[in-house]
Amino acid sequence: MSDFGKSCCFTGHRPQKLPWGYDELDPRCIEFKNKLSAVIYAVYESGIKHFICGMALGCDMYCAEAVIELKKRFADITLEAAVPYDGQEAKWAESSRKRYRSILMHCDKTTLIQDAYSPGCMMKRNKYMVDNSNVLIACYNGSSGGTWNTVKYALERDTEIIQVPTE
Repeated sequence: MSDFGKSCCFTGHRPQKLPWGYDELDPRCIEFKNKLSAVIYAVYESGIKHFICGMALGCDMYCAEAVIELKKRFADITLEAAVPYDGQEAKWAESSRKRYRSILMHCDKTTLIQDAYSPGCMMKRNKYMVDNSNVLIACYNGSSGGTWNTVKYALERDTEIIQVPTE
């Protein structure tokens, strides 16, 4: 378990699987982010102060940014970036890389899972997050993929799961 005591991690879809895609001004995205912020605040209120983010595009970044906003109000919150491999963001658009770097600057801890990309490194990152958390906030629509695999792993580990539907 985490060095920070009770922890919460996140898993969620990339923009391609979200109904609004990359359009974060879409009212559905705005409503989703508000719901997500409320869930994260409720987890904080339950006594969990440490949050772990996998730093992927889409829901991971939404979650990290919601935690960063909460950190402005509550000094006891910590945020950890679980980076699957060095250079994860290298092929992203410049705006996404800038956002990624900004989130990293607000993290209290960065855990690099491995030095270079390899098949399976994303799931290795996801297992690290679940293994070090009491709660998993899952932003997904139930479809197969990495998010679903992470949810299944959390179920096997008896980790509490809070689903925030993306539809």
